[in-house]
Amino acid sequence: LKRFIYSQLQEDHKIRHYVGKNLSNAGISDIRIERKADQIDLEIHTARPGVVVGRGGSGIESLRTGLQQDLGNNRQIRINVIEVTRVDADAELIGEYITQQLERRVSFRRVVRQAIQRAQRAEVEGIKIQVSGRLNGAEIARTEWTREGRVPLHTLRANIDYSYRTAKTIYGILGVKVWIFKGEVIPGQEEPVTPSPSQPRRRQQKRRQQFEDRSNE
Repeated sequence: LKRFIYSQLQEDHKIRHYVGKNLSNAGISDIRIERKADQIDLEIHTARPGVVVGRGGSGIESLRTGLQQDLGNNRQIRINVIEVTRVDADAELIGEYITQQLERRVSFRRVVRQAIQRAQRAEVEGIKIQVSGRLNGAEIARTEWTREGRVPLHTLRANIDYSYRTAKTIYGILGVKVWIFKGEVIPGQEEPVTPSPSQPRRRQQKRRQQFEDRSNE
């Protein structure tokens, strides 16, 4: 059983690594893998489905062929592409945006502020972003984070979308963590519960973003 689980996890890693490497510009949010007898079903959530599908479906066929060669078997691979409609409410895509900007040497405070503004326009309940490393080329590495709205990380029914990514800069590697609160999931309901328009939302007034230094923790 252990060998079987190990082989499945290893195959999952190969699939995710291959897709991420060959579709790095497609805005991949999530890759879901399901297996049947002699078939692998891939569900790729992407912000740019046209990049994945290609002209006339050539992109999917090329991806399928490459995966079969990389995995070293002839199992049938079915690929389903799903478009991510709320790009700015997706933690993985927000994290990708932040790392891309950091690698272009944009100030981390400016990048985080822009990311939070984008998430607020997508009407998320709350967002928290943490950046660690030699921020803006500082000699000593530190960790800073900021939060807007409510992000209840200790509530089991909270629907939290989490992402961790790394940015490779000339000063070293920066770690980026993103938490997005999308509402509460009540048993028996599939969709997260969001406050009704009649209820006043907290922090309606705009305020300056506050960054907290957590270097000494």
